[in-house]
Order: sequence, then C-alpha cells, then structure tokens
Amino acid sequence: MIRLLTILLVIVFTGCEYQAAEQKSQPNILWLIIEDFSPDLSCYGNTDLHTPNIDQIAQEGTLYTQAYTSAPVCSPSRSAFMTGMYQTTIGAQHHRSHRGDGFTLPDTVKTAPEWFAQNGYFTANIKHGFDQFKGTGKKDLNFKHNKLFQSNHWDSLKANQPFYAQVNFAPVHRMMYKMPDTLLVDPDSVHLPPYYPDHPVARLDWAKYLTKAMLLDNMVGEVMQKLKQDGLQENTIVMLFGDHGRNHIRGKQWLYDPGLHIPLIIKRPNQPAGIVDDILVSGIDLLPTSLGLAGLDIPSAMQGINFLDADPRNYIYAARDRCDESAERVRAVRGKGYKYIRNYMPELPYMQPNKYKQAYYPMWMLMEKLAEENKLNADQLKFLQSTKPIEELYDLIADPHELNNLASSPEHTAKLNEMRELLDNWVIETKDQGQFPESDSVRAMWSQKITEWDVTSQIEEIRNLIDSYE
Repeated sequence: MIRLLTILLVIVFTGCEYQAAEQKSQPNILWLIIEDFSPDLSCYGNTDLHTPNIDQIAQEGTLYTQAYTSAPVCSPSRSAFMTGMYQTTIGAQHHRSHRGDGFTLPDTVKTAPEWFAQNGYFTANIKHGFDQFKGTGKKDLNFKHNKLFQSNHWDSLKANQPFYAQVNFAPVHRMMYKMPDTLLVDPDSVHLPPYYPDHPVARLDWAKYLTKAMLLDNMVGEVMQKLKQDGLQENTIVMLFGDHGRNHIRGKQWLYDPGLHIPLIIKRPNQPAGIVDDILVSGIDLLPTSLGLAGLDIPSAMQGINFLDADPRNYIYAARDRCDESAERVRAVRGKGYKYIRNYMPELPYMQPNKYKQAYYPMWMLMEKLAEENKLNADQLKFLQSTKPIEELYDLIADPHELNNLASSPEHTAKLNEMRELLDNWVIETKDQGQFPESDSVRAMWSQKITEWDVTSQIEEIRNLIDSYE
C-alpha cells in the first residue's frame, strides 16, 4: 500500500511539473498598438526625429517595411485585426456605426482575447498614458461584445502567464493629448510631403505630430523597461504596430499609403536580430501570426495568414466606408509595384464635409484658403477637386506619393485590367458587405450625432492660427 501510494504521488507531482513546464514554455504575446501612426520613425529612415527606444526594438527583432491595415480609420481596422477577418466580410466596415445597436459577429468569428483565453491564456488590455499602466486600453470595435479581457492592469501579468496583452498608446492621436511646452522638432527643418503646401501652419502641424511621436517613443521605452524589470522579457514576444496610418490630409480616412501604411516590428526571444523584411503584411494577419507564435491552431475560417509560416502575399486589400457623417465606399488593392483604387461614389469630393477633420486638421482649412488664393500647385489641387475619378492607378516605384493617376494611360491598360480583376474577385470572394445600403437607422443616428457636435471653438482656433501668419 505504501509503495502504491508513493507511485501515485510521483505520478501526480511529475504531472504537475510537466504542466508547469509546458505553461512556462508557451510564450507571452504582447501587442504594443499605436493609434494613428505611419512608419514615421528613425528606424524607418525618417531623419526629422529621433526614436531610440523603438529603434532598439527593431535592432533586437525584425522590422517589416510593407505592413498595411485593411482600413484607414480606427474602428473598422481594429475590428479586422482583432478578428483576423476583413471588416467588410463581418459587416464592421462603417466607422463606429454599430456600437450601440446590438450588432454582433457571425458565430464563427471571435476576437483575439477570446481565441487566446480558450487556449489557457490570461488576457489584458492596458492603457499607457501619463498615468502609466492603469486603465482600460482602447477597443473601439464595430460590434457588440461581452467583456473581452480579464484585466486592465500591468501588475496582473507576472502572476498570470502565459498572457496575451495589449498596451495602447494614444499620444499622436489628435484630441487625446496636449502638446508639451516645447516642440522637440524644429518646424523649419521638417520635410513635408509634396502634396502639402510649404506654409508655416503646415510645418508647425507636422512638427507637432513628430514631437508627439518622440513622446510616444519614451512611453514605449517605459513599457520595455517594465517588461525587463518584471522578468518577463525572456518569455515574451513583442509586436509593435499602428492601428492605421497618420492623422493628416491624405492619411487617416483615405486609402493612400499614409492612411494604410503602418510600422510593424516583432521582437522574439532567442531569434535573429536586426532583420529588415519587405514581405507584404495585412493587418488581418496579425492575429493568426500571433496564434502561430504561441503554438496555437489557427481557425480555418480566418482570412488572415501566419506570415511567418506561409507563402508571402502578393497583394493587400483595403476598404474605406462611412467615417462619421461622411458616407463613402472606396476599395483598393496594393502590390509592391502598383496600387489600384476604385471610387464607388466618384460624385463626392475627397474632402467632403467632415466635422472631425475640419475641427482638428489645420491643413484642411489651410489648403482650402490657399486654393482660393491660387497658391497651391497642380499636385496639391488634385485633392481639392469637386469630384473623384472612378479609378486610380499608381506606379508606387516611380510615384511613391501617389500623385500621377495612370488609369487612363494606354500603356498601363494591361496592369489596370489585372488589378481591376483582382479587386472584383476579392469583393465577391470575401462577400464585401459594402455593396449593400446602410440602414435608415444608421444614417439617422449619424445625422443626429453630428448635428449635436459643436466644434465652433476648434474651427475658430485654426482660423486664428492661419490668420496669424498673414
């Protein structure tokens, strides 16, 4: 009897030790999500600012140069990368239009924390602000969901491994943080994209954005230091990326590269460091890749791929639909050499009325004013036209700023037809829900909401700023 009891105890303790070892072997997954941010970092070659902390992550991991989100605005993009599904497939394509009407995901679709939790992972969503590591991080999803995360505190992570955690950073988001007393970037030294006028207000706005990017870098450095202090560094995979592109004209809410192109850096323990990879990555690939890194099965219905263990993409696809009161439908397909954009509502201007952009994008009012004064060049004026072309085609190698539309060029007819067909097939294969009209209730909701939103003081502040340089 004693011998039998001894054998049973050995079996029990051995099993417990095996289970503990197996748990420890599963890596933690940490997503560092930056709001409204393009790859405007020194590790990506931007010489107008210095971002040593994020640069250090890149030096210790892999920097991806060709990562793009599937939408150029927060809630549809997050709905996509949090599920590994195109927002247009799951009916989450309209920005913040399904947040209070009970709309739910299809039964086969789950979010990242749900997939990880059902595989034994602890889940947390943490906001990093000036209050540091406390409070719930941004979710901003276009569907009803139950409580997704088990914690919103960094201090809960060490005792609950393996974990899947998000830390959200908002310093570059307009409206979120005030500027520091001193700019960290000289407005006179910045390099503006050619589609912006070389004007003091444009330079100031760009310098403020880059200054906030440097504040962001400090915040990321604090998280990485905390990871090391808590002894989590050796078993944590860090993925740093943006939720979509920068919040400037032709960026956020548009399908040009500044609205879709994001930084993506992955740091894995005991992996080759200082790697630069130019494979095409879609935002919907982040979840399946994370599941793969954790050694978990990737659901067969998921549209994203594990880009570390699959044939590279030849193209990425993106969609723009309603953003606030501005109804729209635009689709894009992008390869490494060309981008094709289709405007389903060509009768609408690029700069159709939108209170958010009018109140928080100084460049909006500035460009309208300079256009009236005949002070914009041909490239800058293109974005202020009263209508849009139905199709746009850009040679991204020769024209990285997407200014020369080749859709009507006879020598590019074959490429146009090729990419036109790619988009047609994608719309059908992914069951693009944007082809169906919005409900009357959604339109009525936005009409009422925008009517009630008073941005008079913000617009007046921008007007006074512009006038101060006259």
